[in-house]
Amino acid sequence: MRHHKLSLCAQHYLEWLPAQVERFIQKQSLFTKEERVLVAVSGGKDSLALWDILDRLGYQTKGLYIDLGIDESIGYSARSREFAQQFAAERGLKLSIVSLPGSHQETLAELAIRTKRGRENPCSLCGLVKRHLFNQAALDGGFDALATAHNLDDEAAILLANTLEWSLEHLSRGQPLLPAAPGFARKVKPFARVYEFESAAYAFLRGIRWMPDECPFSRESKQIYYKSHFNEWEEEMPGAKLRFYNNYLKALDAGAFPERQEQADALDERRCPNCGQPTTTGGLCAFCRIFVSDLPKNW
Repeated sequence: MRHHKLSLCAQHYLEWLPAQVERFIQKQSLFTKEERVLVAVSGGKDSLALWDILDRLGYQTKGLYIDLGIDESIGYSARSREFAQQFAAERGLKLSIVSLPGSHQETLAELAIRTKRGRENPCSLCGLVKRHLFNQAALDGGFDALATAHNLDDEAAILLANTLEWSLEHLSRGQPLLPAAPGFARKVKPFARVYEFESAAYAFLRGIRWMPDECPFSRESKQIYYKSHFNEWEEEMPGAKLRFYNNYLKALDAGAFPERQEQADALDERRCPNCGQPTTTGGLCAFCRIFVSDLPKNW
């Protein structure tokens, strides 16, 4: 690991990475071992590695897999679900599954065809659906935190995209912890300083079997474009991703970007009349607008 000026054998690496994650959890005050954490699981290497580490560290966790019905000839969602189920069964962990086709009678692909937003950017539509369902599950289950496995490569690419656009709203909310607010569960990213290849190495050395195929919709994602360029910079300048992200966190602490989040009391008053989650419009939230078409227009 040139960015850390460090080389480790398998045994010590499997001790080192969990220790790094634990240090980050404590430094950022993400959650404690007395709290219940819902882990967003995709069946991929990052989410399964994160769940494994949190379990080894002694945190109270439960996994949640969202089946979006993505087929694209390879049965992507079904295979991903199987990897998540197999992982949980082998370790005696609890996993819940939410099916989008089962609860809303449409797959993500069908939504992409039906909605203009989906045709333009399936990844954006996917993110909207998963954020809503994960948040609802965390609230309904009474969990103290919702953990996602966004790694450093993800965070650096997202940060670069938001910086190029100078999206102050997004730049003000990129920290690894978003506190709970009325209608919103606390969201945490314990892997935010973990390189993607570090989580992959951990999963491989731990014998974790994960979904090897990329989502067929990911070819539409701009994040892959930004990641490829960051990988080139990282090759020439080891630690470029880590410095970029760490300095961003320092900028947030210094008050570099104005907060654009709604006041808690305002959010509490503006709830979606269909699902009850917060909405900035006072009417249907973005998720429900996709599925509800027979409500009065003033909703």
